[in-house]
Amino acid sequence: MSNLPEMIQALIKPEAYPEPTEGIELEQTQMSFVFLTDNYAYKVKKPVNLGYLDYTTLEKRRHFCYREVELNKRLCSNAYLGVVTINRQRDNYSICGAGEVMEYAVKMRRLPHQLMMDWLLKSGSVSIKMISRLADKIVTFHRQAETSGEINAFGSIDTIIQNTEENYSQTENYIGKTISSFQYQQIKEYSHSFIADNTALFNKRVKGNHIRDCHGDLHTAHVCFKNGICIYDCIEFNDRFRYGDVAAEVAFLAMDLDHHERADLSRIFVKEYMSKSHDAELEKLLNFYKCYRAYVRGKVASFKLDDAYITDDERVRTIQTAGSYFDLAYSYIKSIPSLFITTGLVGSGKTALSQILAGRMGLVVLSSDVIRKRLAHIPQIERRFEEYDNGIYSPEFSRKTYDTMLDEAKNILAEGGSVIMDASFIKAGERQRAKALAEEMGAGFYILECRSDEETIRRRLSQRLEKGSVSDGRWEIYLVQKERFEPVLEVSPQKRVIIDTAKPIDNIMRYVIGEIARDE
Repeated sequence: MSNLPEMIQALIKPEAYPEPTEGIELEQTQMSFVFLTDNYAYKVKKPVNLGYLDYTTLEKRRHFCYREVELNKRLCSNAYLGVVTINRQRDNYSICGAGEVMEYAVKMRRLPHQLMMDWLLKSGSVSIKMISRLADKIVTFHRQAETSGEINAFGSIDTIIQNTEENYSQTENYIGKTISSFQYQQIKEYSHSFIADNTALFNKRVKGNHIRDCHGDLHTAHVCFKNGICIYDCIEFNDRFRYGDVAAEVAFLAMDLDHHERADLSRIFVKEYMSKSHDAELEKLLNFYKCYRAYVRGKVASFKLDDAYITDDERVRTIQTAGSYFDLAYSYIKSIPSLFITTGLVGSGKTALSQILAGRMGLVVLSSDVIRKRLAHIPQIERRFEEYDNGIYSPEFSRKTYDTMLDEAKNILAEGGSVIMDASFIKAGERQRAKALAEEMGAGFYILECRSDEETIRRRLSQRLEKGSVSDGRWEIYLVQKERFEPVLEVSPQKRVIIDTAKPIDNIMRYVIGEIARDE
């Protein structure tokens, strides 16, 4: 903490605050220091100029504090309490205290982290009903949001080009660090082509009053399911990032749901929004704006590498996070959907691979373990330690499970979505059926063959038994599958990616995504 400014170090002490608090938690972004007391949050803007924002003078920071409160009351009125001063008297700093005003802060009620959407997603606690309510709130907000000739100008082709080109100029320094040269060039060429081919549609959106004063930073970490739904922390520092097509805002949240490995909820959210708003054109723009938004998130994460206050561990995590968003941005430029299937023995890492790859490529995950228990009408975490070829693992029930997976995959592919089927696929016939489906739907097809050493598999299966899992896989099942596994011969080597899942996950992701990119 010794490298932090004097005032920031002083505000870590509870006695600096007007209300009693047992402790202070400090969080920071590229733009702000946020102090969390027992019941409140105080957000102090850093004196930085990042090009797209300028907080370099006290007057500017004061102005944007008030602007932040004003704008955020639109979607989260109860949380934003106002702007407070940070005062210094001799060597003591305090909130709303005596002495000279040294700084300003936005004061908010502290929102419970366990009700934040990103946290709820981790525990699988976000329901379709919650997604529908959220779509309702955003549709209502967009209908009421301000629009004008000035705001419409931000939906013009010139502004769209400016925004996308700014992305590329501001990320040149991160090529080879958080984004590959190949991804950079491919995404840039895609955006140029899409804008050129859809100029008439962009102009039509302006004339149809779809350009509004939006939130500007609508992702899951800014949604709290408390007292209804509170959507907070909108962009106040640059109107250009808040003014825009409502389609871009919808795409932002849909992209973030993809990134959280819930492309299924992402698709539901978009459908709900389109149904409630009657905005049929939105679908044509969705992948373009998803790509743009994912790229912006990768860019902003990359900016954090230039922050002198972050630790070495934070730097590593930042590189991984930024890279994951750039991977996702790249996935949206594909012209056709893809069907991925995993193959491998129990404990070989298929599920972990499927989930993480889903977040990097916007894939809907169809799990044989989940579907099998759903069809059997039993709880997901209920154990069924039945012998191989018996009960819900009988050949008949397994066939029913694979049939259902293929049917659901077909529906998603028909709507333009991409899918990963998380299952063992140890039989050549089942893999052939999946390949035939991809051919029928005009989709790309890849087999991801997961392998690992037996010591690692034993450990994984043991940990799975201790912690609980949807899967009922155990060592006895592994031994049976090992005997019955049929070699993968259904596709060319370019369509078959063999993965050693004992390696670090970030290395695995780079390898898998690189192999797929080489084939396209």
